[in-house]
Amino acid sequence: MTSPELSTLTTTRIGGPAGSLIRAGSQREIIDAVRAADERGRPVLLVGGGSNLLVGDDGFDGVVVHLASQGLEVSDPSDDGSVIVTVQAGHAWDDVVEQTVSRGLVGLEALSGIPGTAGATPVQNVGAYGAEVSRTIVRVSTWDRRAREVREFEAAELDFAYRDSLLKRTTEAGSPRYVVLEVGFRLAQGTDSAPIQYGQLADALAVEVGGSADPAQVRRTVLELRASKGMVLDPQDPDTFSTGSFFTNPIVEAQEAERLLPAEAPRYPVLDGSGSPVEGRLKLSAAWLIDRSGFGKGFGLPGTRNEHLGLEGPDVAQGRAAVSTKHTLAMTNRGSASASDVEALARTVRDGVQEAFGVQLVPEPVMVGFRL
Repeated sequence: MTSPELSTLTTTRIGGPAGSLIRAGSQREIIDAVRAADERGRPVLLVGGGSNLLVGDDGFDGVVVHLASQGLEVSDPSDDGSVIVTVQAGHAWDDVVEQTVSRGLVGLEALSGIPGTAGATPVQNVGAYGAEVSRTIVRVSTWDRRAREVREFEAAELDFAYRDSLLKRTTEAGSPRYVVLEVGFRLAQGTDSAPIQYGQLADALAVEVGGSADPAQVRRTVLELRASKGMVLDPQDPDTFSTGSFFTNPIVEAQEAERLLPAEAPRYPVLDGSGSPVEGRLKLSAAWLIDRSGFGKGFGLPGTRNEHLGLEGPDVAQGRAAVSTKHTLAMTNRGSASASDVEALARTVRDGVQEAFGVQLVPEPVMVGFRL
């Protein structure tokens, strides 16, 4: 019997064969599949929407558990009017956002259009347009593979940081200690969105940074902005065959930023898990660094060239993988790329930024047999 290809489960459409594949449609099925693999000493890889996962051409010689649990429940309002929205790990994230906005709940609207599942959001502390899930998560239910029991985490126990959490730090090569089963979000009821913290979004909504807008309008605007950057999945658009943002925005000491970068380089405050500024540190724009290092939109396609390196774009991966034509932060499969092609492109971009600015870019996705 032919082994299933992981390329069918990832948004990059790359990845070799899986040893075996189990579709788990409930919490009990997730626990049973993981526990059975652990008892047999088999490696385990969890896959939800596959939007933050890069698998090498050799695939994964173990048990792939495809999280497919569904369901969203809203509690009765508490004394302060807020509600707890409990979501199963396999539930599509954008459907969570759509449902909460349609029910008049506030807090997730700026996170519209992000591919993947709800269970992945606390692991990566998913964020976009100045919002992060850590600001609304109140609890996460997990299966602790080491203790072999269900463990509940309160938000404070997860030690959230920029694109990071305890859940991520206890994961190795896509195999976590804590398997997310469900996530609880505390959301407000109201007609005004959470404060808009991102300048581009504020401009598009014609509000000041820190101001609010109609949540449904925020969602529509975010979807439009993401689509313009190739960040909304579209089977007809190779720019969306990616993991979205391939690299995290580098965080450096403020003095280091002044030494390494020209004055016009974008700099942003670093916020902790509660949204408070971290003194003495700055977040840089990975997209700006990539572009200014000579990797413009579409680099890798015929006719593109990095003048800084004297490098023709198609020489990297023969045009099979390229920087998105819409956004320099996405490494894309143009339709026939192998994992090796995407590896070569990402490695070239990473090393080029290091050479140009002395800044080390760090990949955002989980990598399994994918080597930079």
